[in-house]
Amino acid sequence: MNTYVLKGNICYSTGVDEIRTVSGGYLVCEDGKSRGVFAQLPEQYANCKLLDFGDRIIVPGMTDLHIHAPQFAFRGLGMDMELLDWLNTHTFPEESKYADLEYADRAYSSFANHLRRSTTTRAVVFGTIHVPATELLMQKLEDAGLSTYVGKVNMNRNSPDYLCETSVEASLADTERWIQETTDKYPHTKPIITPRFIPSCTDDLMRGLRKLVEKYHLPVQSHLSENFGEIAWVQELCPTSKFYGDAYDSFGMFGGDHPCIMAHCVHSGEAETELIRKNGVFIAHSPESNINLSSGVAPINRYLDEGMKVGLATDMAGGSHESMLRAIMHAIQASKLRWRLLDESVKPLTFERAFYMATVGSGAFFGKVGSFDAGYDLDAVVLDDANLDHPQELNLHERLERMTYLADDRNVYAKFVDGNRIF
Repeated sequence: MNTYVLKGNICYSTGVDEIRTVSGGYLVCEDGKSRGVFAQLPEQYANCKLLDFGDRIIVPGMTDLHIHAPQFAFRGLGMDMELLDWLNTHTFPEESKYADLEYADRAYSSFANHLRRSTTTRAVVFGTIHVPATELLMQKLEDAGLSTYVGKVNMNRNSPDYLCETSVEASLADTERWIQETTDKYPHTKPIITPRFIPSCTDDLMRGLRKLVEKYHLPVQSHLSENFGEIAWVQELCPTSKFYGDAYDSFGMFGGDHPCIMAHCVHSGEAETELIRKNGVFIAHSPESNINLSSGVAPINRYLDEGMKVGLATDMAGGSHESMLRAIMHAIQASKLRWRLLDESVKPLTFERAFYMATVGSGAFFGKVGSFDAGYDLDAVVLDDANLDHPQELNLHERLERMTYLADDRNVYAKFVDGNRIF
């Protein structure tokens, strides 16, 4: 039995509006599961291995619910464009390079190394249409010790010739072969069905992907209601659909009988929001990406108030980085602007809610992940704020909040995924 104890200043969400802090507390891990946080170590664990992190802060590992691995190479470029122009100018030319496995090896090595050093312990990742490169990405994430879902992207229309699958049959055959090759290959890296978005996939392809969801019992990820131009385009392509989400739902690709993530949901109307809630679809809130690409700001606090499944994402390279700490910060800042400039009926996010989304909210897609409550998978990040000097006394909650705004990967001291220490 692999049982050990982490000692330090422990912070974790006990609800959407509450962060529990325990100074000099004890976090018990038993066979990869948390057995709880204690102010005093229970006697039955007194002889267990103790990892004492002193005055450092221990938080649950964070889950990035939506990130594009091949876009890591051009992060920070094209941030003056809107979505569709940005895709054609930067995204599609870059993603085409992953037909070259040597280039994919260099690029994905960099991506996996950066993700490993971040506060992210789990992620749901887009690859490209290329099967060999996507399998290479999965291997690198597995080797990095992270827990992930990775998608081979499907796109067979409205895409440049150099990044468009040749036929429905070829796209589905490649996807099924990839599923068969990877489903049981890795302990912590699993496939997820990934139509890029409705405009890039024909009806026949969507119906074929639905059959793969049923056959292999797989989850789905895609994009939803990110940008006004995109929404109008979907209405042209699917004139019988009532709204964007209804188009996915008509193909059986919108949750209900399978786990599903839809990134963004910036401009979802009442009917679409209700279908998201009814079908248990996860919303991957990507605040910096939505700002950079001039998409808008989703009414995230309203989604949380309505009990919807909401997680947080960097959406790199729409977002310029892989830091979930910065994603928390951007979520709070964006919500304030939306409240002040657009709609005062939806209050700004508190720090507690944004932290919850980055840990419990996103982690729920993987199961009991993102908390230190007993029974949760033991994902933990140890943060060292010693270099963030300050003249005043700060309590533990204030130190955590301050780190969210000031820390980077240099402040990540140690990391555990599923009870295994990564570094």
